[in-house]
Amino acid sequence: MRLLIIIVCFAFFSAPVNPGPKEDVHETITSQLQAFLEDDFEKAFTYASPSIRSMFRSPENFGRMVRTGYPMVWRYQEVTFLEHRKDSQGRIQDIQILDQKGKVHYLRYFLTDTSNGWKISGVEFLDPADYSA
Repeated sequence: MRLLIIIVCFAFFSAPVNPGPKEDVHETITSQLQAFLEDDFEKAFTYASPSIRSMFRSPENFGRMVRTGYPMVWRYQEVTFLEHRKDSQGRIQDIQILDQKGKVHYLRYFLTDTSNGWKISGVEFLDPADYSA
């Protein structure tokens, strides 16, 4: 009997954990950020939602917007995932991002679930005071 309990416990704790939406959202954001670091705007563009893709039309236009409007995303030092929640349009993920100069920024990512996985449909700046103690 003791052996059976050990086998069942081992099977339970060694079974692969299926990621959920939160982990998938983190992976999408992390993958896009990595593509930005590598200046691979074509790959970064694949993580954008269809609406964002149609707005910018090309990886080059998208890359230009990120370099000028979101330099802390294009060249970051560190990312911390903060609050994550579901909304009527998909998922919302807040992050803290440290830029190359050591300045902290807070961003809110909006993601939508597509047939090709989670895609980023928007990013907005957050007031740092909302995260200060």
